[in-house]
Amino acid sequence: MKLSIKEVEHVAELARLELSDEEKNKFVHQLSNILTHIEKLNQLDTSNIEPTSHVLPLKNIFRDDVTQISFQESNSLENAPDKDKGYYKVPKIIEEA
Repeated sequence: MKLSIKEVEHVAELARLELSDEEKNKFVHQLSNILTHIEKLNQLDTSNIEPTSHVLPLKNIFRDDVTQISFQESNSLENAPDKDKGYYKVPKIIEEA
């Protein structure tokens, strides 16, 4: 499948990308090759293949949470450049609307 430069420009606009003419021509070629391979995959007979969402079986590998004593409040605030009433004090970075 051959893409046009207009289609590449449209995709770039959707992705908020500014492309040079050289990049547009490069992507026309690369994306056209990718779509050609996808077309080949669409021609495969998959009627005897059972649909799957994952090739490998999934299993939960999480461990149980175990509570344990961590830093004391005073220890964790020792190196804080600024603190107030047991909390880290940081500069405001978000303006109110």
